Amino acid sequence: MSKKPLILGIETSCDETAASIITENELGNPIVLSNIVSSQVEVHKEFGGVVPELAARSHIEKIDWIVQKAIDESGKKINEIDAVASTAGPGLIVCLSVGLSFGKAFAASIDKPFIAVNHLEGHALSPKLNSNLNYPYLLLLISGGHSQFLNVQGLGKYKRLGTTIDDALGEAFDKTAKLLGIDFPGGPQIEILAKKGDPNKYNLPKPIFNKGGCNLSFAGLKTAVLRITKNIKTDQEKFNLAASFQKTIEEILYKKTKVAFKEFEKQNDLTEKNFVVAGGVAANKNIRNMLISLCVEENYQSVFPPIELCGDNAAMIAIVGLEKFKLKEFSQLDHPAKPRWPLDEDAAFLKGAGVNLD
Repeated sequence: MSKKPLILGIETSCDETAASIITENELGNPIVLSNIVSSQVEVHKEFGGVVPELAARSHIEKIDWIVQKAIDESGKKINEIDAVASTAGPGLIVCLSVGLSFGKAFAASIDKPFIAVNHLEGHALSPKLNSNLNYPYLLLLISGGHSQFLNVQGLGKYKRLGTTIDDALGEAFDKTAKLLGIDFPGGPQIEILAKKGDPNKYNLPKPIFNKGGCNLSFAGLKTAVLRITKNIKTDQEKFNLAASFQKTIEEILYKKTKVAFKEFEKQNDLTEKNFVVAGGVAANKNIRNMLISLCVEENYQSVFPPIELCGDNAAMIAIVGLEKFKLKEFSQLDHPAKPRWPLDEDAAFLKGAGVNLD
């Protein structure tokens, strides 16, 4: 019986210090042996957002024992590890550098291959940790830093169908929460407050709703929320605004996802239609339920990572490492950290006002 690969994954792209050990069973399905995530919420709460220098310092302080804890919980020994995979981008450069440098040094010290991983590719492949998923599939990646629809054609083969031209969805949630006086990270709290409010109380804008294909825009929505919060006097008004914001997001995603379905079908000869939703905002139950219902309407199979694997974690980095290890796609030890690293290198860079979306 041949030995199954044992991969150490390391993630430090933003404010989570994470390490994971994964392998696979006899059928080739991945098995997560450990997945340790250390959050920095308390470090950044008083600033209302992530402070890169503080995040990097916290990574430096924790990474050694986080990796050791992942190895200990896996029940494996260091000399059994076959490769080390670290996030190399995109993300905050000072944060990326910590995990990337540690991963390179660790791989060199045990004389095993090093694999530099695109953080977005980790999200893209994260559903493979708990489901048998065949290529191609349509991916909606919604997180604090990214919002895009991708045609996932295979490992390393991605075609972007749509993206945000301004704020990412998770960023819009967090900024709206901050305007409502909710501590960072506020995104998950919006969902809780929304349950107490009237979703039809405020008629909020839906930027580029009827144009731009499946591109997204959230800045105008956030500006409208800012204007309304200046006149909010009671908690109930706050709940109503949270509910209206949540409803507006769901309506935008419903419409844009339907457009993405059509585009995805045009680009692929499909025997099965799979729709994957990944990233931190994929943990929002309202959004999940709405997208599941849409998939039923459109005859798609909806696939979500487990809730604990929606946010940043190292198991998703390790699964990319595992796939690349089997193909012997290794990285040099001088691989740079990349603050910007799109999955679709050929896609046009869309950012800000003035983008032609007709």
